[in-house]
Amino acid sequence: MTDAVDGGASAGGWSPERSAAGGHNPYLIAFVVSIATFMEVLDTTIANVALRHIAGSLAVGIDESTYVITSYLVANAIVLSISGWLSTVIGRKRFYMICVATFTVSSLLCGFAWNLQALVLFRILQGLGGGGMATSEQAILADSFPPHKRGQAFAIYGIAVVVAPVIGPTLGGWITDTYTWHWVFLINVPMGVLSLFLVGTLVKEPSGAEEEREKLLSKGLRVDYVGFLLVATGLGSLEYVLDEGQRSDWFGSNMIVFFALLSAVSLLALIPWELTREDPIVDLRLLGRRQFAACFLVMLATGAVLISTTQLLPQLLQTELNYTALLAGLALSPGGIATLVLMPVVGRLTGIMQPKYLIMLGAAIVAFSMWHLTGLTGDITYGYAAMSRIFLALGLPFLFLPVTTASYDGVPPEKTNQASALINVARNIGGSMGVALAQTVLAQRQQFHQSRLIEHAAPSDLGYQQTIETMTRFFQAQGSSASDAASQAVAWVGRILQQQVDLLAYIDVFWTLAVVAVLMIPTAAVLRPINLNAPAKGH
Repeated sequence: MTDAVDGGASAGGWSPERSAAGGHNPYLIAFVVSIATFMEVLDTTIANVALRHIAGSLAVGIDESTYVITSYLVANAIVLSISGWLSTVIGRKRFYMICVATFTVSSLLCGFAWNLQALVLFRILQGLGGGGMATSEQAILADSFPPHKRGQAFAIYGIAVVVAPVIGPTLGGWITDTYTWHWVFLINVPMGVLSLFLVGTLVKEPSGAEEEREKLLSKGLRVDYVGFLLVATGLGSLEYVLDEGQRSDWFGSNMIVFFALLSAVSLLALIPWELTREDPIVDLRLLGRRQFAACFLVMLATGAVLISTTQLLPQLLQTELNYTALLAGLALSPGGIATLVLMPVVGRLTGIMQPKYLIMLGAAIVAFSMWHLTGLTGDITYGYAAMSRIFLALGLPFLFLPVTTASYDGVPPEKTNQASALINVARNIGGSMGVALAQTVLAQRQQFHQSRLIEHAAPSDLGYQQTIETMTRFFQAQGSSASDAASQAVAWVGRILQQQVDLLAYIDVFWTLAVVAVLMIPTAAVLRPINLNAPAKGH
């Protein structure tokens, strides 16, 4: 065992029985398990910018092509919620490799999909594989490092989780502009093969985890079918509502109402059912712990801000400022570099500072970044857009790493798989909730601002008359006839008004996300201090 971890051993009798490192450097293991995570998280965003190309290639509408995204998210959410139980039953390393293999093969199939139905089916398989990766990876890291070293381990893992959504739109835009949308999926294949080889060669199945599995199976494998059905129905329906709600006018749609009720009934029924099971498929008791529940809520909000802004900023730059898909993606890239540089620094800080203070600092930085975006105007520079993302990127490591580290404090070793599953569910569901919130606020505030601004675009308004006269003279000076110039002036005012409506609505969205970030501060304040010098829990 390396000196990096032996330091934890001498401090408190660290036990190797739950470590997946074996005789290898545990930081090497952290890097190895991060490869598949980078691939999976990247895939959740990279396909977004390719939707128009996919729709055109497969001869379907844009609305139909969005099923490429929603089918993946629904499958991902369902498996993610039960992946802790599956990891324990199947074996952590074995389950992880099955997930990576499933993701890789289904990525290959997606790349060769011949119609939308086939692509959606293969995306469901891809989501089932991708959903199980993060749980095993985080549990491996939590068990392989003592608390004062976990921050550095999660920093390596966090680079994959936080940087991948930033790179995704840029890479997706470049691939679809330069090659075809098929390569958005096919690039996963070599990464998946490399991940399988390295995991199979370097990662060890901990003896402690194997003993837990044998103990569980010795009592006879009791599958919580009812719990699985409730989780699948509840989360699957919730994802559908969040992803399709805005497009379907929310509760004005009978389909949305049906799935919302189905989700609510399923998730409410899940609570008493799982709390009374001896071997629950989702251990909801963890949410009864103050420490874990606070981390769950902060991760929910972190996912909401990260994923919603990752979608919102390229959308803003492309629709309002006429950026290409590639240039809009590049505006996010400096933020990825900032996160990459800061992750190791925050990783070290988590070993010497209490997580609650780091989380509060991170939430304040994220809130500031959202406030900065409320200064949006119609002539912002590329530098303004890039700097706004950098501000957000500076805050994310202070949220992601301390939350992940603090969430395992007080959790028994045999529950790390379940804890990891729930924290990742929080990030994914939070992301869907954030996107739904942002798009809903955007649409509703566009309607509000349009109704207010149109009041000043009436022919009887003196300011409107003067503007029309000025622009009519301008277009006449450009060579247009009097009648054509008058029409061009009216059209110009209409375009400017719509731009103002859209910008004001985007500003309202950023104010809303700033409030979400501020709410993380009191949530983090309830976290109790953790023992930073404690050894990793043995079996």
